Amino acid sequence: MSTRLVGRGSIAVSILVLVSAARPAVVAAEEPPQAPPPAYSVAGRFAVGGEGGWDYLVADAKTKRLYVPRSSRVAVLDAETGKPVGEIPDTAGVHGVALAPDLGKGFTSNGRAGTVTVFDLASLKVLSELKATGENPDAILYEPVTKRVLAFNGRTANVTAFDAASGAVAGTIPVGGKPEFAASDASGRVFVNIEDASEIAVIDAKSLTVSARWKLPGCKDPTGLALDAKGGRLYAGCGNKVAAVVSTADGRLLATVPTGEGTDGVSFDPEKGLAFVSNGEGTLTVIRETAPGVFTAIQNVPTQRGARTVALDEATHRLYLPTARFGPPPSPTPDRPNPRPSVVPGSFEILVVAPR
Repeated sequence: MSTRLVGRGSIAVSILVLVSAARPAVVAAEEPPQAPPPAYSVAGRFAVGGEGGWDYLVADAKTKRLYVPRSSRVAVLDAETGKPVGEIPDTAGVHGVALAPDLGKGFTSNGRAGTVTVFDLASLKVLSELKATGENPDAILYEPVTKRVLAFNGRTANVTAFDAASGAVAGTIPVGGKPEFAASDASGRVFVNIEDASEIAVIDAKSLTVSARWKLPGCKDPTGLALDAKGGRLYAGCGNKVAAVVSTADGRLLATVPTGEGTDGVSFDPEKGLAFVSNGEGTLTVIRETAPGVFTAIQNVPTQRGARTVALDEATHRLYLPTARFGPPPSPTPDRPNPRPSVVPGSFEILVVAPR
């Protein structure tokens, strides 16, 4: 019988091979793939009817109410059925509604009257009327840290800040241009599109000053604005058929994404991670951050001509877009050289867009 001698080096190699085979392979960690986004479509319609124009709707996910400005009043509807719940009267030229649930109050911006109506959220009863310090209050917002209501006065390029509890004027903020829609990050910062300057103004709601101005290159006449608080992004709807995506940290323009004609409203769904841009041409553009720093229009949902504003219910993920049927425009006048098409009487409705 012969004996095979094995050297110490060979033994070490054999042990190393055995240990390596027993140890699981180390694989570089990869980010989990994104879930495919849902497809959206018009799932229903609320035939509201009635006379008067419309502007920015507000969907209250907690109470299942939909606040609908209608020229001289605010119609309040059940967000599930579209049936009337109540009405806030005498809001001449109303543009928007702000809700302060911690105070049990709501506020409307009455552009033609130059006032803000305060109402009780539970009963919808009017509590008081406040006088703005500028003309044509348009967008309106409740800032929860300072408990102030900000009314953005489109004709006088300033903002009136009210104490939401007492109704007293806390101050007036010049913003250097026509303020459009606004958003708050719930930390005392308020962002507002300055339409005629193509920029975003950052307001410190505590000191009532403009702390920064961010230019929006490639974005003309910004109107609607929505905030992704977790991601630190603002989505601004622009008049030249794009949406601008902006960092809330420093105002850097991250991207411009193609949208559609006649953009006015923008919403953001934090759970889905999607931005929605409503275009008066009859489309709703859905935008997603498909990779870090890469923003893509993943869908253009057919809606209806005139559906230019949008409100989101964050609980149901439904979107509400008001519109109507239109006839020929009235004859031009010196005051209105390019009048809008006339609305067919009684045709006002709200489209309900939902994920399939």
